[in-house]
Amino acid sequence: MKVKPHISQDGVIKGRGSQSNTHNPFLKQRYEPTDDAKMAWQLDEEDEPPRTTFIDVFPKSILSKNNSPDLGFDYSINPYNGCEHGCTYCYARNSHEYWGYSAGVDFEQKILIKKNAPQLLEEAFNKKSWKPQMIVMSGNTDCYQPAERKFELTRECLKVFLKYRHPVGIITKNALLLRDMDILTELNEKNLLRVTLSITTLNEDIRRVMEPRTSTIAQRLKALQTLTNAGIPVNVNMAPIIYGINSDEIFDLAKEVGARGAHSLSYIMVRLNGSIASIFEEWVSKTFPERAGKILNQIKDTHGGTLNESRYKTRMKGEGKLAEQIADVFKVARHKFIPAQQIAPVDFTLFEKHQSDQLTLF
Repeated sequence: MKVKPHISQDGVIKGRGSQSNTHNPFLKQRYEPTDDAKMAWQLDEEDEPPRTTFIDVFPKSILSKNNSPDLGFDYSINPYNGCEHGCTYCYARNSHEYWGYSAGVDFEQKILIKKNAPQLLEEAFNKKSWKPQMIVMSGNTDCYQPAERKFELTRECLKVFLKYRHPVGIITKNALLLRDMDILTELNEKNLLRVTLSITTLNEDIRRVMEPRTSTIAQRLKALQTLTNAGIPVNVNMAPIIYGINSDEIFDLAKEVGARGAHSLSYIMVRLNGSIASIFEEWVSKTFPERAGKILNQIKDTHGGTLNESRYKTRMKGEGKLAEQIADVFKVARHKFIPAQQIAPVDFTLFEKHQSDQLTLF
């Protein structure tokens, strides 16, 4: 059954997943606009959508160490902080608060650009202590979000991975990764590449309001087909599962991605930590007003009665009867639609350092 969202038009910020700026708990003071200021802002936005601001930052390192036993990689790279995709449920929203911004509209509208990311990656690879290990692009925010069209930091980082023959994983929900098929093909030929494509729903109406600036479902399915036709193994991640919104699509989605060659299918149950809870509550009350309460209660049922879930080995899959039902349905869907395929582990033996011309003089 195709769910038709019922969206209130009162006060809705079109093209954004978050409908307001939540308070940043790291800031002692906050700005509260007067009613006149609010009215002026609303009038300005009637003529054009909210604009995105790009802010250059220059971190001293680009590799983030992962200590979570729930994840299958050691390090991640995020060329951008904040994400224009605007997914309402995104766990990365909270990280924007560390930079002094809100996890709400700021996260979607103020994008931090790490312009020195490729150089920092190359410096990391040339350290004597570096040993090759899996690095994933998009451990936090999507490396192929719309900003990538302008800045191409992901493409430049992939060139570094290819140059050093270092394994890399990519997680994205944007078909823009097809732009880099030349590099992806070379990485795959050397068995240095893993791709996870996030497809949350087949319902374009839901995608449009829940993930407003992501690639359409049709574009993502086309990207999946293109990648697998080129011999690149792709895992499809249905993330997150939200009871009452996309939980009834598991079989349909498994069938679609299986027909397009997905080599595996995974999922994550929605969890709403930190400021994300209030952002999602506001969004769901406007988007699904007739069943918002039920949706929120079902999320709580999968996480011990709370929207917040931080426990390792539990936070991704949830617990309780509803979570068990999802696990059972996925097991059957995988068996039915995703053919068992064996792929060789990525090759860590090809890695080689490339010292700069200056260093080779000594």
